[in-house]
Amino acid sequence: MSKIAFIYPGQGTQYVGMGKELYETNEIAKKYFDEIFDSLDLDLKETMFNGPEEKLKQTKYTQPAIVTMSLVLTKLLKESGIEANYVAGHSLGEYSALGAANILSTCETVKLTALRGEIMNTVAGEVDGTMAAIIGMESSEIEKICKDIDGVVEAVNYNEPKQTVIAGSKDAIAIACDKLKEAGARRAMVLAVSGPFHSSLMKPAGDRLKDNFDKFNFKEGNIEILSNTKVEFIKDIKNIKEELYNQTFGPVRWVEIIEKLRDNGVTKFYEIGPGKVLKGLVRKIDKSLEVINIETI
Repeated sequence: MSKIAFIYPGQGTQYVGMGKELYETNEIAKKYFDEIFDSLDLDLKETMFNGPEEKLKQTKYTQPAIVTMSLVLTKLLKESGIEANYVAGHSLGEYSALGAANILSTCETVKLTALRGEIMNTVAGEVDGTMAAIIGMESSEIEKICKDIDGVVEAVNYNEPKQTVIAGSKDAIAIACDKLKEAGARRAMVLAVSGPFHSSLMKPAGDRLKDNFDKFNFKEGNIEILSNTKVEFIKDIKNIKEELYNQTFGPVRWVEIIEKLRDNGVTKFYEIGPGKVLKGLVRKIDKSLEVINIETI
């Protein structure tokens, strides 16, 4: 029997005005948005709906904004009678999946996300790192070349069969880009990001985040999450906390996640949240899979 998965986008999909039309035209959505906005200590509503863009790009706003929109849309989708067999998220999107599986309440999920954004922003400022997208080369070849480079440079986002993101120290990333292009990569582009996310340089962020887990009311979920770092189905509290810790400085194995969901009977994916990035990635992984984007009412 065909199964459904809800999948959630990560950082970079945000834009000023996201969720505003939904807020102004749907009373139920407005109620959910206001519950979240009222629970936070930052002016998320103003930043999401009116910007400025530079402020929304700050990690401490970006992350809770994307998760807020994703979870409000999830609530509306569920109320229309559509339920998921599994949930998964790309990087930050794993937090939206957490809320969708009822492992934390919606407000607590967004609060934890805001804390994650703040911690990651701080640690990123303490390390001299960046990320680069490598296009047109198999991930195994990228890993092989990166191993021979001095300094920290690691494959961290396995987005599609021939698109992998690397992260590490700025010097090592620059050398890696040159070597990968020499070896046949079609493109090697340094990304406009504030840090080397998902690399081992971000382990201090994982440690700080872990120290705060006891402040949140985790409970066993009612839907299994497919984890970013180990590509395992999880829903118990111990494994969820371990994944959230490891994910801060571990890889996003998106290709394997989509393949595993497909192999477990998923044929229909709902991409819930801003943008259509995941739809493009899923199509590159397996053209036979159906992806429906949920961004507006």
